[in-house]
Amino acid sequence: MKKFVKIVAAAALLASSVIAAEYEIKLSHVVSDATPKGKAANFFAKRVAELTDGKVEVIVFPNAQLYNDDAVMKALKLGNVHIAIPSFSKFTSLVPEMQLFDLPFLFDGTKGVHTVMDSEVGQILKDKVTAKGFVALDYWDAGFKQFSSSGKPILMPEDAKGQKFRIMSSKVLEEQMKAAGGNPQVLPFSEVYSALQQGVVDAAENPLSNFVTKKFNEVQSSLTLSNHGYLGYLVIMSERFWKKFPNDLKPHVIQAMKEATAYERKLAAEDEAELLAQMRDYEAKTKDFTIYELNAEQIAAWKKAMEPVYPKFYDSIGQDLIQKAIDVQK
Repeated sequence: MKKFVKIVAAAALLASSVIAAEYEIKLSHVVSDATPKGKAANFFAKRVAELTDGKVEVIVFPNAQLYNDDAVMKALKLGNVHIAIPSFSKFTSLVPEMQLFDLPFLFDGTKGVHTVMDSEVGQILKDKVTAKGFVALDYWDAGFKQFSSSGKPILMPEDAKGQKFRIMSSKVLEEQMKAAGGNPQVLPFSEVYSALQQGVVDAAENPLSNFVTKKFNEVQSSLTLSNHGYLGYLVIMSERFWKKFPNDLKPHVIQAMKEATAYERKLAAEDEAELLAQMRDYEAKTKDFTIYELNAEQIAAWKKAMEPVYPKFYDSIGQDLIQKAIDVQK
């Protein structure tokens, strides 16, 4: 009987908290709740409720339950969903300057990329996205990309020569691989495993999260910790929704997002460390897979080889913006 009373009381408390919410924010993303992005989205929802004393409820829809990253942009415009967290690649057609994040060997590790994001450069890019009819809130991490191959291990630029590289659709990435003598091949991510397995492509570039979860180690003989390119997300809000949202509650939402961003970045770093440990363990158990890490001399050689890529995007990204991103990391 006591257990029944407790259940009824808990249900009543839950019902009262739902009724108490005066405003609702629908947040859509395409990954699971177990990922750093999923966990941070739920953290954001919790903090909004706490900071607004339950006046605002954030409802999180993971796993593309509402929209995929392509459809969500239109949904935000219409106000059918209020917050989304698309990858940078979804913005480059709207804001070509976002290709900045595709430039090879631009960032000095995680510290460098966060420095750029949190600087004037990051704000300029957010302002350009906001000018397209969204409200750009903050940057979340996916991780740095690493080279992998089933042929010659990729340590120096000349090691890429002749190898067929799977890349995402990106002019910057095409030029990156051509500069190293590689043969870029644009393929959907869903086809990468079979393409590597069948020899349609020899090599790829992926963050550890993609490499490990899709078991690319089974069809690649080497992984190079190159940190040559970055993948990330931009949290954006529906402009239509934000304009109608009460001004007195806006600071609480912004504060919750700031905290969620710090939390997501911490989780992403922990997740990457855990994934690398898994790959180290796999390496120790098999003779067919080796992990390499670029040294300072090799990184310098790559940076020199990639220098011709940058001027090709001065018009679309902006030479001044690229230089600002370089200078702010010094």
